[in-house]
Formats: sequence, structure tokens, C-alpha cells
Amino acid sequence: MKNDKLKIALFVGGASSEREVSKLSSKSIYSALLNLGHEVILIDPALGDNQYQNQEDYFLPDKDVIVSTQNYAAAVASIMKKNIDLAFLGLHGKWGEDGTIQSLLELCGIKYTGSGVLASALSMDKGKAKIIFKDNGVSVPKGLVISKSSYSFKDLLESIKMSFGFPIVVKPNDEGSTMGLTICDDETEIEKAIEFSFKYSNKTIIEEFIPGRELTVGILNDKVLPLLEIKPKHELYDFECKYTSGMSEYIVPAQVDEETFKHIQDQALKAYRSLGCIGYARADFRLSPEGKSYCLEVNTLPGMTSTSLIPKMAKAIGISFEELIAKIVNLSLKNGS
Repeated sequence: MKNDKLKIALFVGGASSEREVSKLSSKSIYSALLNLGHEVILIDPALGDNQYQNQEDYFLPDKDVIVSTQNYAAAVASIMKKNIDLAFLGLHGKWGEDGTIQSLLELCGIKYTGSGVLASALSMDKGKAKIIFKDNGVSVPKGLVISKSSYSFKDLLESIKMSFGFPIVVKPNDEGSTMGLTICDDETEIEKAIEFSFKYSNKTIIEEFIPGRELTVGILNDKVLPLLEIKPKHELYDFECKYTSGMSEYIVPAQVDEETFKHIQDQALKAYRSLGCIGYARADFRLSPEGKSYCLEVNTLPGMTSTSLIPKMAKAIGISFEELIAKIVNLSLKNGS
């Protein structure tokens, strides 16, 4: 499948805790873009003006480089005179999915893949996103957000006991890939879990743990893809289960009754639209033993290796990985993010 040849800047790496995950996504995207006939310029925004000379180095573990968010503006500025048709964002986590890079690209008049500044920022602020989801008829777990600078452990414990009880999930408010996440079975584990979460963010979400099944739904151009069920070896779909071969089983389409299937698809689309997402995204859910679904979050730049979740869902309806990348490119040019 060939497109008209474009000059595309592929943003890889970044300065978040998901830097290495971004490299995995970007390596697959890079191969697909080349196979589609595009000219690809690799840019690691965390390196600023000190970009690698060899393309292969962008996908290797770091050696003797300074990675900093302060380099982002210089990196974006460096492509302004290169007549870029599109910036393809292979970034994940903070400064990639939170609107930072999107705002810099918009200031430079460069189109990019994924959602705009506001939708990206809202999706990464899980506390705000949950409020928006709930206001738009999307079921979410009960929970609360605490700040590193001011919270009372005594009041927090009382709120947990009154609102939802144990077990609970403690996680950073604005991280992905389950970075900094802990499941606590009782109050003796909370302080350590909060301390761990605060290493990743100044705000922490504490919410009820929903037992049951892990489901996810991709959205491409406002069309909902088939449900995919994840069966991790651990209780939760954590970092190890996501990125270690053999640690999870994936079933697409998910084996749930038709009513539940359509309901979760509808919930995913509501969540996606409520944040103002465009192009593509992925919504993650838990399905309780009683058959009630809960939306956990929306990812505006989901993993894009050839074996990631959205590519698996696309493949289930006959869309190859290269076709998926081509669709994302064309949507982004049309939507003008």
C-alpha cells in the first residue's frame, strides 16, 4: 500500500519514564513509514540540537547523552526549515501525551498525529478525565486525588473506608504503562504505595480496585474497533505483563455477550469524544464479575508496535499494520491537528 511521498518527522524517545517503550513503538512506525514510501526524519525531542547521526541509534539504549525536557523547544525548532509535511508522534507518557509537544508543534504550524493539545492534556490528567467521563455517562471506579504538598493520611484513610474500602489501587495521576502503580489490600500498605506513586507525579489517584477482566477498545477515525481482552499472568496488566513476551494472552474479538460488547464499545466512544480526541486512541476497561464495565483511562498515543493492542484490533478486521499507519497519516493530514 503506497501513499504519495511525504516528508515525515518521527518523534521518538522523549524524556518520560516511558522513553524505552516509545523507542519500541517508533521502531515499528519507522519501518512502516519507509515501506509506505515516505521520507522519514527521526527526532528525539529530549536531545534538542544534539540529534544522532545514525538512524539506528535512536532505537538503542542510551549512551552518554543528556536527556531533558528543556531540549524540546530546540528539537522542534530544528525541523521548522525542513518543510515537514507531518510530525508522527511515537512518544508515550509525560511531555509526549500531555499536550506539551503538541503545543510546540502548533506554535510552529506543524501538523501532527493524534489528538490536540487539550484532549492530550486531559487524557493524561486521570483525575480530571474521570470527572469528564462520569459527566458524560461513562462508568468509572470510585476514587479521589491527593496532592504531594498537602494531604492528611488520617483523613485519607477515613475517606477510603467510607467511600469504597479495600482493596485499592494507588497510582500516579499523570503516568502511563502502570508506572508507579500499587494494589493495596489493607491500610498497612498505603503509605509505601503513596510514596512510590509520588516518585512519578505530584498527584496520586486512589481508587477502588475492580476485580474481573481486562478489556480495551481502539477507536480509529471515530469508528470503534473490536473489543480485545487481555489475560495477564499477574492480577493486573502491569509493566512486566505489557512488555515481556509470554506474560499476557490476547483475545480479539473478546469473548463477551453481544450486549456487553456493544455497551463497552459505546462507553469507549463516549469517553473518546468527551475529551475531544481525534484521529485514534484507545480506551481501557475493567469488566467486573457482575458484568459492569468501568473505564480506567483513554490513551491518545497508544502503543504502536506491530504487536501492540490497537494493531491487533485493526488486524482482526483486516487492516494490516502498514495500512493502519497509512490511515493515521492520512487522518492527521486531513484533521490538521
